[in-house]
Amino acid sequence: MNERLDRLIAEMVEKGIRFTEATREFERRFISKVLAEADGNLSKAADVLGIHRNTLSRKMTEYRIKRRP
Repeated sequence: MNERLDRLIAEMVEKGIRFTEATREFERRFISKVLAEADGNLSKAADVLGIHRNTLSRKMTEYRIKRRP
């Protein structure tokens, strides 16, 4: 996994993607994946992510992530 991540980071740097853009996209996708695996259960997803449920709700609003059962 480290090698894949290194290649991805190198590609992003080469393409001029800024740190804030990369962080935002990673966080959005990571949250979406965990939320889907938790079947839309915010408490369960927040627990897996290691963040408070309110923080998850705020980030979902910020990234316009829809909760799907």
